[in-house]
Amino acid sequence: MELREFTLKLPEPTVLALRRIAVDEDASIGQIIREAIARDLSRRARAKTSVRTDERLVAPLRALLADDFAYAAGWSDLLLRLRRKGFRLEEAGGGLILVGAEGGARFCKASELGYSYAALLRRFDAPFPAGHRHASALDRIRAAS
Repeated sequence: MELREFTLKLPEPTVLALRRIAVDEDASIGQIIREAIARDLSRRARAKTSVRTDERLVAPLRALLADDFAYAAGWSDLLLRLRRKGFRLEEAGGGLILVGAEGGARFCKASELGYSYAALLRRFDAPFPAGHRHASALDRIRAAS
């Protein structure tokens, strides 16, 4: 690969640190910088993109389901309320997602509606009924209280 010249201004402490690293690794400062940039570019290319749902979808859902989340007396009550409106909750990663009751189309994370799994766990003092993999979080929440 052909290298192209590029001028870079760095503070003196950074230059001194780069010199020490270059001596330790028997490399040039340029090589150290090129490798650091290549690692960073590679990391950025592999980084997961946020699965954040569009706020234009979340806001109406939040309004539609606010009373159901706010006034549910427990998991079974919440799940029944959601089912009546055509939704259900499912485990996803360390939290819950809102999906369509028929077909299971994903709408958003429960936390995007303002109700994280940890908050619901604390409020209902019980793990998600479908045997959520992070049910042990309840013990940690109880211990912190």
